Amino acid sequence: MLPADIEALLVPGRPALRGSLLLTAVSSPDLKTNKARSALHRVSLHGDAWPWTLGQHDSAPAISPDGRWVAFLRRENGEGADAHPQLHVIPVDGGEAKRLTASPLGVGSPVWAPDSQRIAFVARIPEAGRYGTADGDGESPEAVAEAPRRITRMDYRVDNVGFLRDRMKRLFVIDVITALEAAEVLELKPLTDGGFDADDPAWTPDGTRVVFTAPPQWGASESSSQDICAVLADGGEAEVVVVCPGSCEHPAFGEDGTLFFYCESHEEQLVASNTGLYAAVPRFGEGSVEPRRLTDAETVDCESSAGPPVPVGAEVLVAVRNRGAVELRAVAAGAETARLTELRVLYAQHAAVRAFAADGQVIVAVVATPQSAGDIVVFDESGTRTLTDYSQELRSRGLRPVEELTTTAPDGYPVHGWLVLPEGEGPHPVLRVVHGGPFTQQDWGIFDEAQVYASAGYAVVLGNPRGSAGYGQSHGRAITHGFGTVDVDDVLALLDKALERPDLDASRVGIMGGSYGGFMTSWLAAHHGPRFRAAWSERAVNAWDSMLGSSDIGYTFVDAYIGTDPAVLRDRSPLYHADKITIPFAVVHSENDWRCPLEQGQRLFVALRRAGVDAEFLLFPGEGHELTRSGRPRHRTQRFEAVLEWWARHLS
Repeated sequence: MLPADIEALLVPGRPALRGSLLLTAVSSPDLKTNKARSALHRVSLHGDAWPWTLGQHDSAPAISPDGRWVAFLRRENGEGADAHPQLHVIPVDGGEAKRLTASPLGVGSPVWAPDSQRIAFVARIPEAGRYGTADGDGESPEAVAEAPRRITRMDYRVDNVGFLRDRMKRLFVIDVITALEAAEVLELKPLTDGGFDADDPAWTPDGTRVVFTAPPQWGASESSSQDICAVLADGGEAEVVVVCPGSCEHPAFGEDGTLFFYCESHEEQLVASNTGLYAAVPRFGEGSVEPRRLTDAETVDCESSAGPPVPVGAEVLVAVRNRGAVELRAVAAGAETARLTELRVLYAQHAAVRAFAADGQVIVAVVATPQSAGDIVVFDESGTRTLTDYSQELRSRGLRPVEELTTTAPDGYPVHGWLVLPEGEGPHPVLRVVHGGPFTQQDWGIFDEAQVYASAGYAVVLGNPRGSAGYGQSHGRAITHGFGTVDVDDVLALLDKALERPDLDASRVGIMGGSYGGFMTSWLAAHHGPRFRAAWSERAVNAWDSMLGSSDIGYTFVDAYIGTDPAVLRDRSPLYHADKITIPFAVVHSENDWRCPLEQGQRLFVALRRAGVDAEFLLFPGEGHELTRSGRPRHRTQRFEAVLEWWARHLS
């Protein structure tokens, strides 16, 4: 796989299924336009797939319960509201899509009411005079001429989104029939006020209310938690219906009125908590209730990014992270803290379930494997079938094989990972690539970075050291107040296991990673530098003291993972060990990174140069923390080219 081959990374999004109608939005980077393109595809349950819409940026399909309409988001190539996703509706049997919204900053995914006549969604509504909207004088100032922001709380911005308090998410309901008949886009009144973010709307089974997530006490102060709230679809005062023990998302109702949702509990600590499936029966108008946890906190970690839980009969479908896989499992609706081994398996292979949906007894999922960035798989009475082959072109350009690795750390702890091998007999130079997070997992799906490096001749070692997700909650919590301890042992143990092979060259090893992986790269260069020829540290945490106040999540993340002792903050910071680094070192950062702010890279670069280290600083304009995953396509390829040039210099 070459850097420009990211254009062949076709990835289907969350599927929508109603009867025989199966839709998904297929996205891919476009180097010509320097944007991601996306179109809705229809997939036959018998195995054919074809484009269903003609837009360049269509996403989030939702089929009405009666099967007559499809709602989706479309972004045009214009300016203002046109440059943001807007709600469109199209008849299932054909016709032109009609735009229903003109929100200045776009709208969120549509959610149909049970009557197939109304749609709920959220949208960020800017203060007057910001983000291109008119101020009190009727003028629309450009961004640099906007009035100053008065900031009174710590949760005022977030990476990859921007400032928050001047454009809160608000909940809307639109009458689709009225909107379709209107000559112009309707002006809608929000159901929630602008003091807090409303998110993840879901309709009650009778269609009278919309439930949504919101921070405790309607956002009166900073909180990383959410409760589940409700409001009448026709308007009225919102109420809290479920008080949650942490951050919750994706509420979904079963047919009997039971509400299922995901929650990452904060009862013990704010970080490294497995996401559980919870249930509650709301008592609208009678006060809030507390939920019960259906899944075991230690062994079950639901992958909430795969979408809402899906009630099917007496079970609830969820995606679960497990040792580098993301499995599709079923939880009994009446379960009490069920362990992973007690959850019925629908799909558990060397693969990652990215999204899923169901209609009746038919279940569909987007599944990524070492040979696919994502394909549609169906589970029905006929068995399990893969319906698409979106990665065929990518495979034709060349994908390298992935081998599983297992070993033990010096203390006997098991370590799990993978080796991606280049072509030829070797001995090959080696790259140890450490993932970010840390509470996430490297999984079995295609990892474009490893494929590009392996295709260029490098053996790539990947893994999930202690601190990662998917191996039990205690595995993830092993490095709270312990960054740079047992996680280092695991990273090096997996590298040593790979280097036992005669076709790998132990004298030519590089270390690299981003975010937490960037921290680990900087840390290893300082404390285990002789093991490596050079380092590539990207969007890294290098100084915990300044991270505390400059990162969008620093005011909670640093305390939770490192602590509050200034001496410990300093000791755990690679910046204050920069004088120990002697190997060539690349500091790589994005200009608009608010997760690990730019100063984290700047300070380390200056410290290294002052210490006489052969250090370089690669800075990407206009990008945030997510550059390698969702940055501008040309920047992604330029980064790949820079990575390969760096390692060609130092591992040749």
